[in-house]
Amino acid sequence: MWLPTTDLSGDTGPKYKALVEAIITDIESGRLRHDVRMPTHRDLAYHLKVSVQTVSAAYKEVERQGYLRSERRRGTFVQARLTDRASSFILDNRQPDLIDLSIVRAAYTDFHNDLSRQMHRRLAEDSHHPWMESCRPVAGFDYHREVGVKWLAGMGLTAEPAQTIITNGAAQGIFIALASIVQPDDVVLTESLTDHGVIGTASVLRFKLGALPTDDEGILPEAFERECQQRAIRALVVTPIYTNPTNCLMGLERRKRIAEIASQHGVYVIEDDVYRPLLEQNLPPITSFLPQLGFHISSLTKIVMPGLRTGYLVVPKHLSIRASSVLRVTGWMGTPLIAEMGARWIEDGVVAQAVTVQRALMRERQSLVAEILGDAVVRHHPTSLSAWVRIPEHWQEEWFASELRKNGVAVTISDPFMTVKVKRPNAIRVCVGGAIDTPSLHRGLMQIRQTMDQMPGVHAFDVMY
Repeated sequence: MWLPTTDLSGDTGPKYKALVEAIITDIESGRLRHDVRMPTHRDLAYHLKVSVQTVSAAYKEVERQGYLRSERRRGTFVQARLTDRASSFILDNRQPDLIDLSIVRAAYTDFHNDLSRQMHRRLAEDSHHPWMESCRPVAGFDYHREVGVKWLAGMGLTAEPAQTIITNGAAQGIFIALASIVQPDDVVLTESLTDHGVIGTASVLRFKLGALPTDDEGILPEAFERECQQRAIRALVVTPIYTNPTNCLMGLERRKRIAEIASQHGVYVIEDDVYRPLLEQNLPPITSFLPQLGFHISSLTKIVMPGLRTGYLVVPKHLSIRASSVLRVTGWMGTPLIAEMGARWIEDGVVAQAVTVQRALMRERQSLVAEILGDAVVRHHPTSLSAWVRIPEHWQEEWFASELRKNGVAVTISDPFMTVKVKRPNAIRVCVGGAIDTPSLHRGLMQIRQTMDQMPGVHAFDVMY
């Protein structure tokens, strides 16, 4: 049974606040691990010699902050420390001596650097800068939205400017979509291993996140349908192309079936489609089958260059005012300057050219992944920005990532992507985009291979509380 080591005498302030700090400290330190069941309110109160109300208040506050989750008739469990722990493995700052394979991002080469310089010169030479003069309309300049709609049409999605919102990348688009439709305690489903941003949003918006099992094509329709039959589902968040982190790719019939189930049960579908331009196969978006229930999110960040954080959120027509209002109160509007750059590059054909370059670079890099890591690769695709790689059973993910970090390579373990009640897969995400060059990538992959072939050192076993 877990007990805090913090003084709860009340001499330094309210006891429940001290208990809150103790729980969070032990979660962040790893003493309380993901999915561990917490003591019942009554048992903990008895052992700490405090009131049940004190424990209840502490649990409620820690749950509000996203560190605990309560499940009816099962108890209170430690929630994955997703957004807080993510930075331990997904590097926030560039480290020159490290081969960084921890972040999914577009490749950045001299070609991209030249594009950036050329655009900056063009913008500087313009005599009129409307994108710097105005902070309206909130949903984005009409011209930017019109260009975005035309670009999306080339990928099989029919939309109107009035239902299209300019965002600062896909992450903001997903947040706006969820905030437009969910209330606290609503149930939102997603892949069992999913983007950590979605999991963090669940903590902020206080909705309940449910995990769906997956195969090579992503979420299983029968599992989705079963959940819809058993309880009220408000929304499904899905990445059908190159799912992060597991690299699933959903086929046409699966897409139609998911859309059919969502339509039957009135479930909104929020489709993260940022990798679509990298895919050479022509597959319609799931949301193209759901005009009244579909939110479609796309972005230039993952296909042109990492700093081009402009995206396009297409919302159901009846929610366009609502979604614009959410954008207004959370960020006012997408940055017009970046949206202007994106619109110009779409119109000039630069985006199409950049996609061609990205595809070629990924083919080269993914061939190295296959060559060096071989059977350890669970799933990858020729033009995807990452690979999902199994590590040997004699390694634990943290130990493996720590050993790699000592040897100058950063990767991401599964923790930031784990939703509730998901078994650890003993796998890592290896990202092959960014500014890394081919020789550095080769060295990094060789270090991963060599570490796999090593037996780990002697580690003290973690004590589970």
